[in-house]
Amino acid sequence: MLFPTGVFALFFAAVFAIHWTLVRLAPAATRPFLLLASLCFYAFWSIPFCAALLAVGLFAWAIGLKVRSDEGWLIAGVGGMLGWLAYFKYTGFLLREATPLAVAIGLPPLPAPEILLPVGISFYCFQAISYMVDVRRGDVAVERSPLNVLVYLTFFPHLAAGPIVRAAHFLPQVAALPDRWRVPLAMGGLLILGGLFKKMVLANEIATGIVDPVFRDPASYGALDIALAAYGYTIQIWCDFSGYSDMAIGLAALLGYHFPKNFDQPFRALSLSDFWRRWHISLSTWLRDYLYKPLGGSRGTEARTARNLMLTMVLGGIWHGAAWTFVAWGALHGAALVIERALGLRDSPTSWAGRLLRWAITFHIVVAAFVLFRAPDLATVGAMASGLIDLETPSEAWTWRLVAFVGLGLGLHFLPADLRQRSEAALALLHPMVLGLVFGALLLGILLAAPEGVAPFIYFQF
Repeated sequence: MLFPTGVFALFFAAVFAIHWTLVRLAPAATRPFLLLASLCFYAFWSIPFCAALLAVGLFAWAIGLKVRSDEGWLIAGVGGMLGWLAYFKYTGFLLREATPLAVAIGLPPLPAPEILLPVGISFYCFQAISYMVDVRRGDVAVERSPLNVLVYLTFFPHLAAGPIVRAAHFLPQVAALPDRWRVPLAMGGLLILGGLFKKMVLANEIATGIVDPVFRDPASYGALDIALAAYGYTIQIWCDFSGYSDMAIGLAALLGYHFPKNFDQPFRALSLSDFWRRWHISLSTWLRDYLYKPLGGSRGTEARTARNLMLTMVLGGIWHGAAWTFVAWGALHGAALVIERALGLRDSPTSWAGRLLRWAITFHIVVAAFVLFRAPDLATVGAMASGLIDLETPSEAWTWRLVAFVGLGLGLHFLPADLRQRSEAALALLHPMVLGLVFGALLLGILLAAPEGVAPFIYFQF
């Protein structure tokens, strides 16, 4: 069930009405209802994996009861979550990669089973791990109620593709009733509409117009087409993923719950470290707190810090998927961060020329890395690179319309950082009926501008 569909709109309307009715008339039923609604949301994709999702939640809750007394329980809990994640995401890849070696030593080819990947598995597994680790560290209280832990892990706005919400941030909200007199209608509506615009108009248009066809067969396209596809995918994945995050945050807000920001104009960054403070913030901070710092962070020698950065980014790439392209994506970001640190480039230059140069270098490293991220294999990356210097193949796929869409997506990063907050404050002064008319008109405009059909969110595959 995708957010920008009529089915989800009906689903959320029903959940919204029932939820706030229960908050007012039967508060004790609020959390069981949210759990039921979240499982129904997930059941649209797979009923059997609903049972698996419940099992993961109960497992994390049970481990959380034990970890304070014995670190062995934490090892078992984290190992169990990583094993569950590894089975679904990496079994097929490892067997395929090991087959040539098996054949070389005289063994028959290894089986390569097609294992269906549960939607959102990487996100809910990381949330479960963070809960268990935070309880062990004492950063969050032991949660005695299995219902609260299940709602925390399965809450449908973040279930399929994040943000990765920390237990210390969300469990206290689950335990308390939302305030029905302080529903942020303006904030929630703006976030949802902004997310719909980025996903349905910008991301879909760029994907179907240039990115998908070029990455499918780069040898058939000219240098301008390939360059626009590379820039286009960079904008597409931001529009797609930040659009989903905005909708998730807005939907949660309309139900009375707060999620942290997940994107902060990442393509205006002047360094790779700044980029990672702005891009997929819930993942980058998770990797920092549960991987980079436990490895030693920057507390040791420069060589150890470089090792920790490389390991963190490569493992972050592997988290995204079982393919050498994701490993290379993580390695490129890790190497860039190491070089940036070695050259002392983490501070922003003071001159406008220096800032422009640093921005251009940072942005193009990100673009090059996203080519690795999008390509189905390394051969496609090679074909894209070769095509950029091929001046014989004509470029016939690019259009000024597509250039404008890509330029608009990039231009949104340079709007005032507080523009949305100021817009929310202005809209909050309107009568709810007037606000509804304004949002209805904006929604109609988005639906008219959007191409037909809605492609799945990119991060659903992770």
